[in-house]
Amino acid sequence: MTTTHYARPTGRTQASFNAAVRWLSDHGIGLAGARTLTVVGRTSGVPRTTPVNPITVDGRTYLISPRGNTQWSRNLRAVGECEIRHGRSVRAFHATEVTDADKVALLRPYLKRWGWEVANYLPAKVSHRSTDDELLAVAPHVPAFVLTPHPDHRSSRAA
Repeated sequence: MTTTHYARPTGRTQASFNAAVRWLSDHGIGLAGARTLTVVGRTSGVPRTTPVNPITVDGRTYLISPRGNTQWSRNLRAVGECEIRHGRSVRAFHATEVTDADKVALLRPYLKRWGWEVANYLPAKVSHRSTDDELLAVAPHVPAFVLTPHPDHRSSRAA
């Protein structure tokens, strides 16, 4: 479904911004809806965290990787399980990758909400006003996952 597009974070500014967003989310302040994703590394087995922007469309929660084939998206594809944290609330999910054709309906609202933050990471210039064909052309380069709440895990409060 996806190709090898990857817009690697560059410089200290982006690293500092990501760290600040993750810290805020971990403390219950979701900057523009940001949350902290935890997914186990596919080779290391070590839990890895990163800030993400989950989006809800038609009552379902999705994660989209505007930077492309990132480490977190490759880990999530391999492991299929993750946790989303906001403050003390932690929810476990099963993740299933979305087909390219289905991504168009997700990319439009995602870009409408976070285009100001993520549009430059995409492999082509698109926005929420782009045509379906333009969004479909970008879709193979943008991993997307539907998150289903894990049946054995209820929202918990960390100590």
